[in-house]
Amino acid sequence: MMLLLLVLLCALGYAVSRFRRGRGGWMFHAAALVLFVASACGPLSMWLAIQLQAPYATRPKVTWAPRNAIVVLGVGATLIYATGEVTTPVPAGNRLVEGYTLYRECKQTGNDCKLIVSGGDASHVGKPEAVVYGDVLLRMGVDRNDLMLESRSMNTWQNAQFVQPMLKAYAPQRVVLVTSAMHMRRAQMFFEHFGIDALLVRADYVGSRYTWLPSSQSLALTDAALHEYAGVWLYHLYNAMGWNAPASR
Repeated sequence: MMLLLLVLLCALGYAVSRFRRGRGGWMFHAAALVLFVASACGPLSMWLAIQLQAPYATRPKVTWAPRNAIVVLGVGATLIYATGEVTTPVPAGNRLVEGYTLYRECKQTGNDCKLIVSGGDASHVGKPEAVVYGDVLLRMGVDRNDLMLESRSMNTWQNAQFVQPMLKAYAPQRVVLVTSAMHMRRAQMFFEHFGIDALLVRADYVGSRYTWLPSSQSLALTDAALHEYAGVWLYHLYNAMGWNAPASR
């Protein structure tokens, strides 16, 4: 998305310079340069990340109920071309560790605890994220009877949409949603749309820093943050146009 914005600004600058004989085109080129520097050197990426993650910085204390569901959202899967094995990508590790930690905390109280992993084959690697993550969680020690897999969803909206009937069938008194802090605002919005009132627990918190030279890490962070904001804006647009499924209670 960041690259698209830069290309669009440069293209507008070229078009204005060409058709208006050089008048005003420099403004678009200057805007592209400022946007690139602000993103690649840290100021913009840091500000966007803080705005997205600040509400979820503190890990809440979970009060477990007699019946609990911990929902872990997928973040892709990786195909190892040399062996054909499908494995978890780096960002998934924090979500799996946090989900497992919460599961163990819940089990130690003696209450009923289900761990729901949501994610289909969005990466097109031949195996759903839920299945890949589920195998890891089983090796970590999760009881097979406590593990529930939602393996159809291809995006965050479908995560919420397809987890909803699973929660209705299980009827937990406490739902805990686990995902990255950067992703939490959009996930929370979608889950609430489908009537799921969840306690939000971040699996990770992404930081940034100022640099004199452009950094690919800062650019990637800006791009990820803009993707989240775009998802929120599209949600409101679709609601206004009546394109979203009706909200659930």
